[in-house]
Amino acid sequence: MNHSRVLINLSTIITGLLFVNCGFTDAWAQSSSSSGLKIDSVLVSLIEQVEVPAREVGQLKKMLVKEGMSVQEGEVLARIEDSEAVLLLKQAKLESEMSNLKAENDVNIRFARKAYEVAKSELQRAEDSIKKYPKSISKTELDRLKLTAEKAELEIEQALEEAKTSQLEARLKQNAEQIASLAIQRRKVVAPLSGMVVQIMAKNGEWVRPGDTVLRILKLDRLRAEGLVNASKLQNLNLKGRPVVLIVNQGTKNELEFQGKISFVSPEINPVNHQTRVWADIENPDFKLKPGMRASLIIK
Repeated sequence: MNHSRVLINLSTIITGLLFVNCGFTDAWAQSSSSSGLKIDSVLVSLIEQVEVPAREVGQLKKMLVKEGMSVQEGEVLARIEDSEAVLLLKQAKLESEMSNLKAENDVNIRFARKAYEVAKSELQRAEDSIKKYPKSISKTELDRLKLTAEKAELEIEQALEEAKTSQLEARLKQNAEQIASLAIQRRKVVAPLSGMVVQIMAKNGEWVRPGDTVLRILKLDRLRAEGLVNASKLQNLNLKGRPVVLIVNQGTKNELEFQGKISFVSPEINPVNHQTRVWADIENPDFKLKPGMRASLIIK
């Protein structure tokens, strides 16, 4: 009898616990769906930074930017001495113009064709004269006229081949001009991306070599927030591309919010704590968010 009462009481307790647990789970699920998944601590870091190198050897002629300045991709940041390169470009342009004039000149072709027409006419008249008066022109003279006509015809071919060679030479000179122009461009230190100059490593007048770092640029208009999430919370969830809100100084008067989206969810799970890495790209148009900041992240 007592044994039966104990079993009934245990059954009642278990049923109650299951009911309470189901209620708690449903409440948690609603809260999770309404507020999103929150990562309490994420680290803000750079997505892109670059050390801009010199591409040619020479003396740094002019640094055009200062630390803290914002620059745009393609903007000229510094110039390396290019006086010799400028002169070589002028020379290459002149040589290119000369070769173009030579390639466009068809006087030799027209002269060769005219000479062939004259030689052929003389030969034709000689052959017609022989038909009427067999002994009017000697065989030696006739052979000479034939040779002159054949030579004139070959000179046309020669003139055409020379014209082709002149055209190729003109193209070579154009390439030389482009190379000379490129040599000047390579003496410009150009921003490979838009961002902020944070460090200048070469001063005016210093000698630089290809590969020497001239300055460093950080891309600050978009940063990365990286945190860890328990893998169990990500089951059957596709987070990539989901919108996020990054909150800095949460709960203070200096609280700031930034918008972004999930860009990467690591496929690896830490076997010790069962956590996985999640990255979000955060828009930072006013540069108020700084690399190295700690923040919280809400995945919507």
